[in-house]
Amino acid sequence: MNSKRPYISVLILYSLLLVPAVIAQERQKTARADECISIFNDVMRQVDVNYVDTLNYEDLTETAINAMLRKIDPYTVYYPKKNDRELRMMTTGKYGGIGSIIQQRDGKTYAVNPYEGKPAQRAGVQAGDRIISVDGKKTDGLTVSEVSNNLRGVPGTTVVLELEREGIKKPINVSIVREDIHLDPVSYYTVIEADTLSEPVGYIAFGEFTEGSAQAFSNALDDLYYNQGARKLIIDLRGNGGGIVDEALQIVNLFVERDQTIVETRGKTSRSNTVYKTRNNPRYKDLPLVVLVDKNSASASEIVSGALQDLNRATLIGQRTFGKGLVQNVRPIVYGGHIKVTTSKYYLPSGRCIQAIDYSERQKGHELKKDTAGGILPDIVLNDSAKVDITYSLYIGHHFFDYATRYHRLHATLPAPKEFELSDSDIEDFCRYLDERKFKYETETNKFYKDMIKMAKHEDIDSATLSQLEALEPMLQPDFREAIARNKEEVKQLLGSEIVLRYYYQKGQAAYSLRFDDELKRALRELR
Repeated sequence: MNSKRPYISVLILYSLLLVPAVIAQERQKTARADECISIFNDVMRQVDVNYVDTLNYEDLTETAINAMLRKIDPYTVYYPKKNDRELRMMTTGKYGGIGSIIQQRDGKTYAVNPYEGKPAQRAGVQAGDRIISVDGKKTDGLTVSEVSNNLRGVPGTTVVLELEREGIKKPINVSIVREDIHLDPVSYYTVIEADTLSEPVGYIAFGEFTEGSAQAFSNALDDLYYNQGARKLIIDLRGNGGGIVDEALQIVNLFVERDQTIVETRGKTSRSNTVYKTRNNPRYKDLPLVVLVDKNSASASEIVSGALQDLNRATLIGQRTFGKGLVQNVRPIVYGGHIKVTTSKYYLPSGRCIQAIDYSERQKGHELKKDTAGGILPDIVLNDSAKVDITYSLYIGHHFFDYATRYHRLHATLPAPKEFELSDSDIEDFCRYLDERKFKYETETNKFYKDMIKMAKHEDIDSATLSQLEALEPMLQPDFREAIARNKEEVKQLLGSEIVLRYYYQKGQAAYSLRFDDELKRALRELR
């Protein structure tokens, strides 16, 4: 008699009992969902019949859906049919437009970053130009999103911009033919050669994981290795918010053996569970690697950096990454809309989950605690160098930007990015410009001090104590010239970066900024 039969019989019986329970549970979930949908529909009908004014039902529905999805997570998003262009750009990196970043300030819209070689730049649009109107429609009072929608359109169509430019009295009219804009995922690459390096080091700044981005990365690496002689590599994923997982897989496969598990997704349904493995033999399996990451490296960036770290294939340098390990799929819904819905989570080869437990805090800009699960902790952790000082005030007040616009008008040419440096006399001219603009440097400490004095008066602090507090005010009034002198090198670097952008665009700015990049210098020491 087979001793295994009783166990098999028990297993079969258990399965027969379990299946009805699972079915019943699913039916209960469906019934609860149907009940909630019925409540929403009845509320809508009651409002439709009884509300005193005419309602915009599309707007109400969209508001209700968005509010519901925000309760789930920040990445599950509804895209009505009217937002098809936004969805297409998100997934492909392409859109029909003019190729320039715009920004709103004091209710006015400015072109701040025309991309080199794109329609806006070729038509003569310059950083700092104020966009007065688009096809005759005034931009004052419109949001950045509304102006962007007016600028975008079918490739091949023409849009007319009315621009106001510093130093020119009359507005400028510019006609631009829209194109299918594709932003290069490899924002910059170069070979770094120095006396302290035994071999040339390749550097690739990689901006986004969109369609075809892995091929663009591979092309840049091939050029660095075969044409420029790079024998070590730094991959810069700082600020890379992620994208398509298959593109990340292809990039890892350049350095990792075939049939190696890179990432796994686990979700509620079986179709959400997928194991992603490398498919090809690596072309650069012995190339020494360093990967730069920061708190804004997310999703596919974390797959690349985390997998290379788990497989002992690269050294990671920087700050703990964002911790965005939720997987979204785009699914069509009725009437031409789509929903990007979270279906699973990412798990790296070691089994760790990328998703940060307190991602909601990270969405607010808060740092992850050192012992927090989620995100990728680099092998070499460097402190974020960002400070709240005079440079912060000058940046958020757009003073670097506006002075660069003036500098560009007054200087026809500029030395190459790897050679350009601002002089002390340039900084003195910048200070005179700030005087003209009546710039007042107010520290965060001074802001807190003013609030403290108000609260002290409100709480009826005794006059002697209040007088002592008020006596501190002159000590907390900083002189911006002294503050700039204390931070002169940083001011030079940030102001210089903005100026270089006017002449040499994004790639020139990257070449200039690398000269002062402490994290890059640390990566070079590691490779050396």
